[in-house]
Amino acid sequence: MKAVWCVFLLCTVYLLLWPVSIEPVAWQAPVNKGFEGKFAQNTRLSELTLVDMGTDYGPEDFALNQNGTLATSSHSGAILLKKKGEGTFSPWVNTGGRPLGIEYDNKGNLVVADAHLGLLKINTSGEVSVLVDEVKKTPVVYADDVDIAQNGNIYFTDATTKFPAMDYGGTLSASLLEIFEHKGNGRLIEYNPDTGNSAILMDKLVFANGVAVSHDEQSILVNETGKYRVLRYWLVGPNKGQVDVLIDNLPGFPDNISRAENGSYYIGLASPRSAPVDMLSDKPFIRKIVQRLPSFMRPQGQPYGHLVKISEIGEIEQSWQDPTGTFPFVTGAIKTKEGLYVSSLTAQKVGLLR
Repeated sequence: MKAVWCVFLLCTVYLLLWPVSIEPVAWQAPVNKGFEGKFAQNTRLSELTLVDMGTDYGPEDFALNQNGTLATSSHSGAILLKKKGEGTFSPWVNTGGRPLGIEYDNKGNLVVADAHLGLLKINTSGEVSVLVDEVKKTPVVYADDVDIAQNGNIYFTDATTKFPAMDYGGTLSASLLEIFEHKGNGRLIEYNPDTGNSAILMDKLVFANGVAVSHDEQSILVNETGKYRVLRYWLVGPNKGQVDVLIDNLPGFPDNISRAENGSYYIGLASPRSAPVDMLSDKPFIRKIVQRLPSFMRPQGQPYGHLVKISEIGEIEQSWQDPTGTFPFVTGAIKTKEGLYVSSLTAQKVGLLR
């Protein structure tokens, strides 16, 4: 009996006092309306055709160049290409890190947000160089997504300055720490390739994720994953420097955002919202205890496929879902002449809706 009490005491002390990497703060999660209204559950994403990417997996993002070549990033660090007329993706260049968001510039270079290495450029010969790995004397430790304006300025997110993906078990594990802590360590960065200067446009974001230059180039759209919303940062006009909420209280965690046709945007919802995360939003002490539990007992992402299309003013135009999670953890999409290519954190192949 004494031994049992000793074990109980040790477990209690561990759960209350053992050091953890997060310092949670209280917040109030909005009431989750779930899959209703324009988010009503459907199986439209189950109609995907799967496109092979060899031994790689996790096609995080896409970029399409003027020659019709479609690029995607992968877990192995490789950038894979599918040239016009080809049926599969083939390895091109490996960054040696973890490439996430990608975008072609107007010179044909591929700009890469690499979670391990920062903002990179891969020229047409396949040579990799670092554009930005620190801003204002602070390192970029989790470059996540990127977009490029017509004037050449590059906008990218540093998802969290506290939990480097390379040091905390990978991109997904680090994102869970940032979201569960909820202190807001993410930021939006502008890089001018002509001057080599970088500026922090927004900070204190709870996992700063997808980024897109608006169709009129008046603003930048940023997914704040941990708060289930999309923000708009104004670049010009009377609201320059101000931030508006474009859409909030999404039923899942928004990942990438990209321009779609007719002034719209695609957003991947990587996972449905977590009831325990919402329930514990105003209970930082308990969240710290939960963080001490074995990983399988903590809140995790759920394999539910979900892609949405929103208007310029944040209205839901379309919603594609796969409740079975056969194509899980959707990150975003890109429209081509072949159809709508859909990306994922963990899928073994690329999705295509024709």
